[in-house]
Amino acid sequence: MKKMSEATKEKRIVVIGGGTGVFTVLSGLKKYPLHLSAIVSMADDGGSTGLLREEFGILPPGDVRRALVALAKTDYRLMSELFNYRFSEGLLSGHNFGNLFITALERLTGNFEKAIYEAGKVLAIQGEVIPVTLDSAKLYAELENGVIVSGETNIDIPKHDPSLKIKKVFLRPVCEANTKAIEAVKKADLIVLGPGDLYTSLIPNLLVKGILSAIRASKAKKVYLCNLMTKLGETNKFAALDFADEIENYLGKAVLNYFIVNKTQPAEDRLRRYSEEKAILVEHKKSDFKGKKYKTISADLLRKNGFIRHDPDKLAKLLLSLI
Repeated sequence: MKKMSEATKEKRIVVIGGGTGVFTVLSGLKKYPLHLSAIVSMADDGGSTGLLREEFGILPPGDVRRALVALAKTDYRLMSELFNYRFSEGLLSGHNFGNLFITALERLTGNFEKAIYEAGKVLAIQGEVIPVTLDSAKLYAELENGVIVSGETNIDIPKHDPSLKIKKVFLRPVCEANTKAIEAVKKADLIVLGPGDLYTSLIPNLLVKGILSAIRASKAKKVYLCNLMTKLGETNKFAALDFADEIENYLGKAVLNYFIVNKTQPAEDRLRRYSEEKAILVEHKKSDFKGKKYKTISADLLRKNGFIRHDPDKLAKLLLSLI
């Protein structure tokens, strides 16, 4: 454990989202003596997760698995690697071991939450992983031309013209928030939204009935971590302000306390890796944020090498400074 002042010990931080963004935030924060709660989206319906949902009627395990691995305290690194292992051949090709493990536990315990709890014990996690809802629902997106796209994976990997803007996303049927998620939000000292795919990982959590009202009523400080890169089909040509404005469209005005954005320019060779997928660096102009009720924090949050990703340790230090 890293040293911290008595004032920050055992503070409660809730991280809301899905995918690799939540993994990055949690993997940095778990190094400190904090009570961590990961509230994860239940909208995923692609890949291994989608097949398991269809065949077994289970709630999507993919984002749950990522959060569990992120919070794992076990020194046995192979265990974390095992949970992320993806089969590449045979009948199990495309399936992830961790997803299969959670599915098997759900069958043994008869309860998805119990399965998550038991998987957490195996990985010796610090904190808890909470499905945002225990109801099954599908994510839909309405495009600017009025076309409705059905399913998270079809929004995430568009079969339609990816240059079309997303007008809004919604869940059907309407689903109720997990009471444990509501309780975690109520008790939080800090609520972290993102980073992650805006319409397929983050906003689906805000669409669950009861989550928005809980966030708005919470006395916790609310933070939104802006993405580093745009994504074709979701956030084409988005600047930092576009991300902030869209979050406020769902969250409401005067709810956010902090908007955090990266200020570091990656090397050109790193940016070129993203040219094929038509992703560009999110541009941030300080002047765009004049008059906003939240505080904008621009900081060096970039990993030094490899893919353009947030640095978990830099994120953790910045977030802890806000408590």
